[in-house]
Amino acid sequence: MVSRFGLSRGVSPRETFTQVGEIAKLAEEKGFEAMWFIDHQLGMKDVYAAMNVATMATDKIHIGSAVTNLQTRHPTVTANATAALDDLSGSRAMLGLGAGWVAVHSINKLPNKLAETRQGITEFRQLFSGEEVELYGTKVRLATARRQIPIYLAVSQPGMLRLCGETCDGAVLMGAADPEFCNWQLDYIYQGLEKGGRKREDIVIDLIVTMSVDEDEEQAMNDVRAWATSQAATFAVWKKMPPAWERFREEFTRAEQAYHFEEHLSLRAEHKQIVSDEFVGSVTVSGNMEHCIERLKEVSKLDIDRISFALLSGGRQRRISQLADQVIPQITA
Repeated sequence: MVSRFGLSRGVSPRETFTQVGEIAKLAEEKGFEAMWFIDHQLGMKDVYAAMNVATMATDKIHIGSAVTNLQTRHPTVTANATAALDDLSGSRAMLGLGAGWVAVHSINKLPNKLAETRQGITEFRQLFSGEEVELYGTKVRLATARRQIPIYLAVSQPGMLRLCGETCDGAVLMGAADPEFCNWQLDYIYQGLEKGGRKREDIVIDLIVTMSVDEDEEQAMNDVRAWATSQAATFAVWKKMPPAWERFREEFTRAEQAYHFEEHLSLRAEHKQIVSDEFVGSVTVSGNMEHCIERLKEVSKLDIDRISFALLSGGRQRRISQLADQVIPQITA
């Protein structure tokens, strides 16, 4: 049963950095061990400014990007910024890396291929060593390197899942709060661990869960619909997925075609109405407290180390308190 919990969030253009610090401090006081920040350079405030503010408002909570990519910033810039975060926090930094989706598509580029992502992971390891290495056709050394900062990979499809198991310190498991779907994904992580000659305890598996608890079930589902639509849009290119999800293929295609990246995860996004209630109910957790607790108890039985809740906008402090005071105690009881 899972006993470790985190939060995942973006910082909207309307939110102040003072609020970012206040929310991080509250999350730490409520016992959350990790806070992930979304890197979306056109739709949200700068991820490194937000992480640094959160770090300086806290003492214990681990803070990282979930996730950055290899294209919007050069790896040497990302490594240096992450090393600064690690310095400010007293070794609490995490580097969350992905192939790139909204941040990359927003500037008309394509996500990195698997081999490019693997190379990027290797480059970060070399940079964090603080030693002089041959990279980019020259010799480089990250003068600010202090330690090997843990690298988490955002994963959902088979190739990335295997790569993560083979090479990374952690997995940011994306996709669904659905046990069947998650077990399908976990099997690929196990394959990667075996290929890399590693053990299960060598990796932290962090499942992102998007949830809204409300007695008004329609309102609860409306809260999580934007996140579900973003997932549907990413699934459109999948060549392989669990058989039970093939029935949603047409929805995935429609979501990809209609998705507006500048409204990524916005509760006001018009595109969020594209996906069906059935799909939203499959990938998210929403409804009254009893229903949500029942779903989460099933998820918490999976072979995962941490559940990180997507912290939706609109009353974030209230949502943190609800999670810490009402939801988590019932999961861990």
